[in-house]
Amino acid sequence: MIALLQRDPLAFLLTFAILVFSLVLHELGHAYAAYLFGDTTAKRQGRLTLNPLKHLDPLGTVLLLLVGFGWAKPVPIYPPAFRHYRLGLFVVSIAGIVINLVLAVLFALLVRGLFTLDPVGVVMTLRGEGQTELGLLALAAFFASSINLVLAVFNLLPIPPLDGSKILQSLLPLSWQPLLWRLEQYAWLSFLLILTVLRGPIQEVLRLARRVFFGFFFG
Repeated sequence: MIALLQRDPLAFLLTFAILVFSLVLHELGHAYAAYLFGDTTAKRQGRLTLNPLKHLDPLGTVLLLLVGFGWAKPVPIYPPAFRHYRLGLFVVSIAGIVINLVLAVLFALLVRGLFTLDPVGVVMTLRGEGQTELGLLALAAFFASSINLVLAVFNLLPIPPLDGSKILQSLLPLSWQPLLWRLEQYAWLSFLLILTVLRGPIQEVLRLARRVFFGFFFG
């Protein structure tokens, strides 16, 4: 993203707007899924909204721009309120990931569609050898697809408090649940590890995901 800012400020602004929209939809997906399963916690705290100020985490957003992965404010949930605990926890946890994957696919398809309309301009813009209007839109769509893919894969990691840890938790024995929920209070330690020891391995996982994903669409 920083490289995009230096290369093309307009494409950066378009991509940043899409980034904010994607983060908001991710958290809104969690909040709405929880509401459907009977938990009104997120609704009472004003998270059933498209207002980005209710969802964005300043540090998580900055890190997404700087190092390629980040987060928004976690949606508060109260799983005992779910009509079906295991199913509710699974669906609520995976809802944001599914939204980001769908957006990643849609933006990748948009790039392919724009390439069909203006193949020379799109390739030229993506390579930084010039710029056309459709090429600029394709560049923003490419970064938007990449960002949504990163958000989906990053949140799949089974590290508390990321969504992947709750997906795993929904599959584990009920007797483990109290201990697993207590681990949430050590989220600061998880983020510290993510920014230090785990940063390299996580970036490798994200690079592999991008290579496989875009190889499928553009290989």
